[in-house]
Amino acid sequence: MLARRTFLLGSGAALLGGCTVTETPSPQLASSARPVVPPVYRAMYGPRPDERFPIPAVDLSKVDPRYWRREVPDPTGERPGTVVVDTGTFYLYWTMEGGRAMRYGVGLGREGFGWDGRARIPFKRKWPTWTPPAEMIAREPELEQYRDGMEPGLDNPLGARALYLFEGRVDTLYRLHGTQEAYSIGRAVSSGCVRLLNQDIIDLYDRVPNGTRVVVRPPSAPLLG
Repeated sequence: MLARRTFLLGSGAALLGGCTVTETPSPQLASSARPVVPPVYRAMYGPRPDERFPIPAVDLSKVDPRYWRREVPDPTGERPGTVVVDTGTFYLYWTMEGGRAMRYGVGLGREGFGWDGRARIPFKRKWPTWTPPAEMIAREPELEQYRDGMEPGLDNPLGARALYLFEGRVDTLYRLHGTQEAYSIGRAVSSGCVRLLNQDIIDLYDRVPNGTRVVVRPPSAPLLG
């Protein structure tokens, strides 16, 4: 069961529902340090003009290559068809048949390191509306305009897709969602949720059916992958 200190309504839950960035982005890598991007990744993270809101290409110079999406041997020990978030390594795995897994780099909330356990995804949304919790609006009055929800779009904190996590019938206020902020992948920067590059959350969204189990592992028990 997911830790109550995080998921019951209160300041922690409000932070999780926020899904906003709370740190200043790091400077872009110097040109001499930029990785050489193979064509397969240029295509994988290229523009998505077919989307409701066209998505630009990811600037992969801002993402450590270890966090680029790839298929790997499954290190999770979970049955196929499970989402596993390994908070110790900033990886999310989608487990598949044959001992394989699709691995994605993620950004985590600083509060996200404080819990572990199991949940499920009862539903998911394309281009979701973002509604900041009342506690967040109280801290940041400029968000009052979004009390009834922020319209979908590239500037929406939930990005192109959102997968909603529940404990039983209780909304944890925790989301797996997209982001345009490439620098945040591999870092603990947000107010709570697990963020993937928009191109990656679209890929995950298309793989994950409603009802999928989610396992979140603490940093003290990292996977080997």
